[in-house]
Amino acid sequence: MHALYLLRAFGGIFVRQRYRGAAREFLARTSSCRAVQQETLQDILQLNADSDLSRQHKLDGSCTIEDFQSRFPVTEYDFFQPYIERVKQGETQALLGPENQLLMFTLSSGTTTDSKFIPITVPFLKSYRQGWQNWGILTYDDYPSLKYHNIVQLTSNYDKFRTPGGAPCGNISGLVAAMQSPVVQSMYTVPGEVSRIDDAQLKYYTTLRLALADRYVGMLTTANPSTLLHLARFADQEKESLVRDIADGRLTGAAQMDPRVLGKLKRRLQRKNRRRARELEQIIERTGHLYPRDYWPGLCVLAVWTGGSAGAYLSQLKPYYGDLPVRDHGLSASEGRMTIPLASGTSSGVLDITSHFFEFVPEAEDPLTTDHILTADQLEEGQNYYILLTTPSGLYRYHICDVVRCTGFYQSTPMLEFLHKGAHISNLTGEKITESQVVTAVRGATEEVALELGQFTVIPQWGEPPRYQLLFEESPTLSAESLTRLLAAFDQQLQEANCEYAEKRQSGRLAPPVPCPLKPGTWQRFATERQQKPGGSLEQYKHPCLIPKLDYASELIEKFSH
Repeated sequence: MHALYLLRAFGGIFVRQRYRGAAREFLARTSSCRAVQQETLQDILQLNADSDLSRQHKLDGSCTIEDFQSRFPVTEYDFFQPYIERVKQGETQALLGPENQLLMFTLSSGTTTDSKFIPITVPFLKSYRQGWQNWGILTYDDYPSLKYHNIVQLTSNYDKFRTPGGAPCGNISGLVAAMQSPVVQSMYTVPGEVSRIDDAQLKYYTTLRLALADRYVGMLTTANPSTLLHLARFADQEKESLVRDIADGRLTGAAQMDPRVLGKLKRRLQRKNRRRARELEQIIERTGHLYPRDYWPGLCVLAVWTGGSAGAYLSQLKPYYGDLPVRDHGLSASEGRMTIPLASGTSSGVLDITSHFFEFVPEAEDPLTTDHILTADQLEEGQNYYILLTTPSGLYRYHICDVVRCTGFYQSTPMLEFLHKGAHISNLTGEKITESQVVTAVRGATEEVALELGQFTVIPQWGEPPRYQLLFEESPTLSAESLTRLLAAFDQQLQEANCEYAEKRQSGRLAPPVPCPLKPGTWQRFATERQQKPGGSLEQYKHPCLIPKLDYASELIEKFSH
């Protein structure tokens, strides 16, 4: 083991001791779930008590849970959008208290053609980082060899552009990386500046150029396992170029990089490492490939989401990474962090009760209309719920459309696993496509190519990489050439409507959509079957333009297209 890594491992002892104490305190507090949640709620409400929103609803730190629920409705993004627009202009008092400093907006796919702008404040970031630190020290304690190895993490830029008020807009992962202490930053092989590379392929190549030069990698972490698949395949595809660059101290494609970013990476990229290059060449000569399982012999854990549709990727990781344990990040979204898994091999994690205030609605009910709303201590094992968030960033009783299952309890605090997004959202690799986005994209595409499509449905299809299918009934007016133009226009329209879909398409994690023609009469038979179900009726029937059920197209064709 190189002396540098031994020195860093010794220096990290003090950091880990501090994190370990905080994690133990968090776990101890899970024995008092309702009391901690009441305290967390009051802290959040007091923090923003002097905001316009809080004054309008008479919310402050004296509110009980019952007061809060009676004074403020369950909400979606549209409710907050007027306040957020004011915050974007610099009027932070619309949503935030005077001590609640705005740091940035993180971007997420919205329910319309616009992205959602989620405010990130200093108290929010503090609790967000604390959750990650708790997750990290529990992981380090389970895999002691990590203290001698580095971490490869893929993050995104937190400062892609600025609001009129001057706030950065981007991804919170980049902000967290930028604010890490020097000791923690030394544990990461790929510097945060890489997140500022706009071109997806150049970003992946630069990540691999830096990461492959480091033999001592113990953990890979990113949100979606599809990213790990893409990374492994891309490294093998570009193996000759990567090895040559490592040997010569250069970067293929450097001329296309922003000079400011390149300037911060130049010193590391110019280091010639012929010894490591020869080691990688020997792997290629021996195996015919360049896979992580071979070039990172100390790799001991992968850290990615495993819940919901993400779990479908896990079996595909083994040929590239070997038979490694997988540690779920826990349930998180742009709006906040929700759970912390306590072990590998499961997506279930303990609710992060010190970060946000949480409420739950049984899956069979509509969160926006029901009065049946539960607090965390009232959940039942084995039941499914929508989860509502109240966060330090001014989002209260926020319905994010995530469905979770209570898998049990850690002391008095529920353990939750993510199941899926709501009925009208599809999420293969983190794109979170909504039905309204699909409708807008298809409408725009048909207008662009002057083509009548009739009824249609978009369905996710598994593959390497996965993609979306556009289902429609056959028609003499739909030629192969016109369908090609329609699919290209639909793909472009959907990228413009959904920033995360665009990123996944550009990076290759999602393939282009494909046509799926149906025999005439299919939609009528489909509608009749649905209308005959309990609660169905002709006048209330709405054709689904997005069915998030994976690979459902084959079932639909078999049952109705004949």
